[in-house]
Amino acid sequence: MADSAGGAGAKLGWKVFGGLSAVIAALAARKAIETLWTAATGKTPPANPESPATTVAEAVGWAVLSGTAVGLARLFATRKAAATWQKSTGKLPPGLEDAAA
Repeated sequence: MADSAGGAGAKLGWKVFGGLSAVIAALAARKAIETLWTAATGKTPPANPESPATTVAEAVGWAVLSGTAVGLARLFATRKAAATWQKSTGKLPPGLEDAAA
């Protein structure tokens, strides 16, 4: 059964393209946040925020900052990848065409 974006090949292609974009963006955001954290606090980010040796304030601060930054980076990278996909194929990526309706 073929879908509007070209079938199973398109689905796999989008998963690889969109997924790789999101992973690269997440890694870049993580590195940027680690640098920002170190500059702002003078300390390295907590290696294990769940550890009782990490203060609650530090653990929560790191979780909020890193989670937000990585989530936003992945969102914007996936949106950019979808726009690139649409520009090159003339269609939204598989799974996103329903959301546009």
